[in-house]
This record gives sequence, C-alpha cells and structure tokens, in this order.
Amino acid sequence: MSKEVLQKENVKLKETIATKEEAIKKTGNILVEQGYVDSSYIDSMLEREKITSTYMGNFVAIPHGTEDSKALIQESGISIIQVPDGVDFGDGRIVKILIGIAGKGDEHLEILSKIAIVCSEEENIQKMIDAGSAEELLDQFSEVN
Repeated sequence: MSKEVLQKENVKLKETIATKEEAIKKTGNILVEQGYVDSSYIDSMLEREKITSTYMGNFVAIPHGTEDSKALIQESGISIIQVPDGVDFGDGRIVKILIGIAGKGDEHLEILSKIAIVCSEEENIQKMIDAGSAEELLDQFSEVN
C-alpha cells in the first residue's frame, strides 16, 4: 500500500451539510480527490445507502460502496467529516461524524474493525465531534493504527 489509509488531508472539520445525500457525496469526494477511488464509487455509496442505512448510532455513519464497487477502489482509504450541527440520516437519526471507507480486497473488514473499536467508546466520538484540528480528531485513531 503506497498511501496512508487515513491522513490529515482526508479530514474535514466544522462542515455544514443539509442532507444525507450531500453527506455521502462529500464523504466520497474526499476519497476521489485523494486518489483512493474512481468518481463512480460515489454512486455506489449512494446505492449502498438505499439498500441499508450506514447509520451506526452514537452520531456516526459509515458510508461505503456496494460489493459490486470493489473494482472502483484504487487503494484503501478513509475520509472523515465532522458535522457539529449534525445531518439527518432519516427517522431523526442525527450524524455528526461521517466516516467514508473504501477497502481494497478484504481490507474493508480490517478498517471497519478498527473504526468499530474507536466508535464503541462514546467518549471517543465526543472528542471527534469537539476536535478543533484534524490532528486532534486523528488522535482518536492512533491507538488502533
């Protein structure tokens, strides 16, 4: 793997997002801009959301593509968007931390596992919501890298 899965450039802070669709597109755009995925991966992320919600609880959603989109992934990567005011993912489920993932091969399972460890602690999520810098937010993942 020639690129870090999660780097400072993959993090956006203090974003204001109006809709779930916009949230997914922004999350995917980071992955595209940083060279992890082809632009059509975003369509796959939107399709995944139609199949089943990527809302995980505790103000976190993990948008990602469908199984069929594996060929669109150049390298495994994670994008994170902090939305302090939240975005409604439907049924009043508010998301303040969006974690977009693209896992090459079976790497998505390892990535999801690491994210699950971090997000299992409400304290870690709150620190991400309150983070004032990308480094501060990324510190939550330093234990599992």
